[in-house]
Amino acid sequence: MTKLSPRALEYLNAVARFGSLRKAAAKLNVDPSAISRLLALLEEEVGLPLWERSNQGSRITMVGNELLDYYRQIQASEAATLSRIYDLRGLRKGKVKIAVGEGFIADLISAPLQDFISRYPGIQISVEMAGANEAIQLIKDDQVDFGIVYACPEAVDLRCHVERRHPLDLIAPPDHPLVATNQPVNFKDIRQYPLALIDSEFGMGRLVRLTEEVEHIRFVPSLRTNSVSVLKNFVASGLGITFMPQLTVEAEIRAGIIRSLAVNHPLLSEAKAKVVSHNRRELTLPAEALMKHLQSSMSFLNEDAPLLSTPFSKNR
Repeated sequence: MTKLSPRALEYLNAVARFGSLRKAAAKLNVDPSAISRLLALLEEEVGLPLWERSNQGSRITMVGNELLDYYRQIQASEAATLSRIYDLRGLRKGKVKIAVGEGFIADLISAPLQDFISRYPGIQISVEMAGANEAIQLIKDDQVDFGIVYACPEAVDLRCHVERRHPLDLIAPPDHPLVATNQPVNFKDIRQYPLALIDSEFGMGRLVRLTEEVEHIRFVPSLRTNSVSVLKNFVASGLGITFMPQLTVEAEIRAGIIRSLAVNHPLLSEAKAKVVSHNRRELTLPAEALMKHLQSSMSFLNEDAPLLSTPFSKNR
């Protein structure tokens, strides 16, 4: 009976993650020939090719993906088992890796994360800032335990633990003409003003693109970026408007340098923030503890957290 080499599976996982044998070898700090040799032996054992080489990199075959799924399930189960053993021994230690959109960072890093670290000093937390598409890929590749994602794309292999509605509002300078109307904004009326958009691999950008397609219009932005901070500064500087959930600019709204306006469109008004993980991976106890803590302490995830009520945005 064929016995799969754990080291060979680890190398195959690295090739899949980093895109080529050479990059995998550099990340693992091993000789490329060592990876090539073990993968060749693994291919010989299963009798089928596991990956295809080309000038553009490496592509994992269907057989290779089956082995990757097996390897990642073992890794996740091992981590979950160890965390339960640590808990039974009264040890509060472990590691939790999460993927978080940039718009959630201020809410996360303030009191919620500080409180958790103080309560569980033995748990190491790793935060990967990622857009919606990248966060989903990190979850699928078992690089993170769970992700906090805005406007999460549909995926059959994801499990949703928490969701809360956060409409994608229009964010404008206080003296903008749309603010003066003191009314929710018609989506098509936005295109006549200077606009900044975030890239479509982010949840906010994906929602705007979907709404454009439904309404059969296409915005021509003055600025396109992959940074929430750049969007905020674009608006705060009076250069134009953009789309963003109200809580992402809570501090700026309170300071009076930005206004939030509701947009009359169901795709934007029904947008949600979600906490998701891989539906075939068991969460470790530290990951479950962190998730529950964030659900109760992050404004984006806590149902009881009040949203700002201003003349320029609906109190949802």
